Amino acid sequence: MNAILPQASTQRMMIGSVLLLILFLAAWQWLPGLLGIPAFIIPPASKVWSEFLHMLANDRLVYHAVVTALQVLAGFVLGVILGMVVGFVLGMSPTAEFMLSPYILALQIAPKVAFAPLFVIWFGYTVYPKILVAVLIVFFPVMINVLGAVRAIDPDIVRLARSFTASRLQVFWKIEFPAAMPPFFAGLRIAATLAVIGVVVGELVGGNTGLGYLLTFGEGAGNTAMVFVAIILLTLIGIVLYGVIVFIEGRVLHYLPARARKTA
Repeated sequence: MNAILPQASTQRMMIGSVLLLILFLAAWQWLPGLLGIPAFIIPPASKVWSEFLHMLANDRLVYHAVVTALQVLAGFVLGVILGMVVGFVLGMSPTAEFMLSPYILALQIAPKVAFAPLFVIWFGYTVYPKILVAVLIVFFPVMINVLGAVRAIDPDIVRLARSFTASRLQVFWKIEFPAAMPPFFAGLRIAATLAVIGVVVGELVGGNTGLGYLLTFGEGAGNTAMVFVAIILLTLIGIVLYGVIVFIEGRVLHYLPARARKTA
């Protein structure tokens, strides 16, 4: 009975989620017209679907979506690696933290949108400005979570390991690295959504490919349905990346209860 109840509860939640989606689509289709909102302001769902099919056939929509997805993935991976390395370095070295923290904080406070035109000037209308903006946005949440996890380790545990002649590498691999994993994955969840924002900012400022470019093109043409299509695809890219992170987290942190993983 205990095994059946959670399954039934999950099924009810899935059904409720599907019903909410159907209700949302129905409201999107008919509510703007009933409220007298023109289609060029909020196009009905059927119009957006028709525009999606038109863009598939005529606007190389798949190509633009793949370009954006690859840039998001590249920016996400590079930002995560950089954030994880810097987080561990600062957490294990108070001297490095004291020296570098003001500059990292200044970099985080500076608006990322302001860097996009600068990167375009430096690297031209290539993929590098988009990826670099994504790296800047992804870097900080990952770094902060890893740094906080390393700081929170009980020093007595480290001293105990040292008393058993554990090397610095062994302390890192057996104590610090595992302790940082739950907060690290919490940072990855945040970074997965921010990576899409970073790439779109780069594409809006200086791009001739990608979904951000289609956003700009649709805005210039007054094609609201095209803008909606681009926004929906960008959202789907973020959802897929987030889902992959949750899947990997469940495999890596399988020893933790699900509630502990979510609140880490």
